[in-house]
Amino acid sequence: MAELSYVTQFLPRIIAMYGHLLMSDELFHSNEDINIINTKDIRLPKITVSGYKDHDRKSLSFNTGTYGNDWETKTLDHDRDIELAIDPMDVDETNKVVSIGNFQVRFERTQAIPELDCYTFSKLYAEAKRVGASIKNDAITTANILANFDADIEAMEEAGVPLERVIMYCTPKFKTLLKNAEGIQRTLEITGGAKGIDRRVRSLDDISKIKPVPSSRLKTAYDFTEGYAVASTGKQINYILIDPDAQVSRVKYSYIKVFTPGHDSRTADKYLYQNRRFNGTFALLDEVLKQGCIINAEAEA
Repeated sequence: MAELSYVTQFLPRIIAMYGHLLMSDELFHSNEDINIINTKDIRLPKITVSGYKDHDRKSLSFNTGTYGNDWETKTLDHDRDIELAIDPMDVDETNKVVSIGNFQVRFERTQAIPELDCYTFSKLYAEAKRVGASIKNDAITTANILANFDADIEAMEEAGVPLERVIMYCTPKFKTLLKNAEGIQRTLEITGGAKGIDRRVRSLDDISKIKPVPSSRLKTAYDFTEGYAVASTGKQINYILIDPDAQVSRVKYSYIKVFTPGHDSRTADKYLYQNRRFNGTFALLDEVLKQGCIINAEAEA
């Protein structure tokens, strides 16, 4: 247990740490008709149907076709919890710096939110790899970034992916390369003199949302033994180009509870803070994610 810093006089407000809200939030709002209730698994229908044949006007019957029905089973697989017992004297003698409210704020900023991003993006990578989606390992430079982008868009258009839904999650470094791409044409919006020049790249061609994500949250693999850490096999993901409807991300269960002293015999007179979250990310259907997701990442060993 970490040593507590006892004080005689101190502001009860903790200093807010730098951080970001959930960067993968859009992925949790797609395919809202899919509800995972009373189970951690969901079975999605996979129907195949044969096509037209030439009609014979002299025949009294139609051509015979074929159909098939299979199922893909998807499973939530990230079940996490934490419990903290807080001594009331530590709350009092640190002038309430050690308090449930402060623990909750710090836990969400430094653990819960980043971990959910790390899990979601790395699981998307694993799912894309499993279904055979395009995972590119070529190095991106200012000289080739636009050609690379055009090739990705062409592949998605050929597959019939609605580009208006597609989001690009990328590292800040990739976005900087995009801003300085050779051959890019930009209209500068200048308001209030030179200080108002806006060089941000928010969209490109038909992709309406380009969303930078801290590079620490865009790795191919993480170790979730305690909290989250980049796995020894983890490589940098440079960008994920995805139609959110090609995948399903869900938090099925979220539980946060605080018990006052005396409510739990295990903790005697301590406050008890409990937090649990059960979530998962998976391909909507294998062939859908294969067409609706393109990733650029460092090559795996």
